[in-house]
Amino acid sequence: MSKKVAIIMGSDSDLPIVKGAITTLKGFGITIEVHVMSAHRTPEQVSTFASAARSNDFGVIIAAAGKAAHLAGVIAAHTTLPVIGIPCTSTSLDGLDALLSTVQMPKGIPVATVAIDGADNAGILAAQILSISDEKVAEKLEKMKNNMIKEILEKDERLQTEIWWKM
Repeated sequence: MSKKVAIIMGSDSDLPIVKGAITTLKGFGITIEVHVMSAHRTPEQVSTFASAARSNDFGVIIAAAGKAAHLAGVIAAHTTLPVIGIPCTSTSLDGLDALLSTVQMPKGIPVATVAIDGADNAGILAAQILSISDEKVAEKLEKMKNNMIKEILEKDERLQTEIWWKM
């Protein structure tokens, strides 16, 4: 059985974004836990959760936050598990502030960072990490990649039958 993935949001307002990771991970049959914790408002809870994550059978932690977006970094400072950051769009700087806060980590505290609001890719990356030791997840990833190839080739084939763009 695969390890679990924790999805931590800095605020419940991040849930619409995080749903992409939830759906993706469920599609791979990966057990998840979803929590709201704040690097700034509940730092002790974040530290406790991250410090115990490995012993609680987690394999990856996904952290989603907007604005200052220190959540992924604080989690990474308290665990040796892989941490994936999802910078979330905010009203002030369209997520650029969160992107920079998530990706600009000091040496020794890595955070893998996906695109702004890139929860689907965070879920896929977490699955890829777990697939190293879980053959069932690896097979599902292979099937997903093959389906993507098939879809693109079908779209190209349809495009080639249209002549309007060839004129």
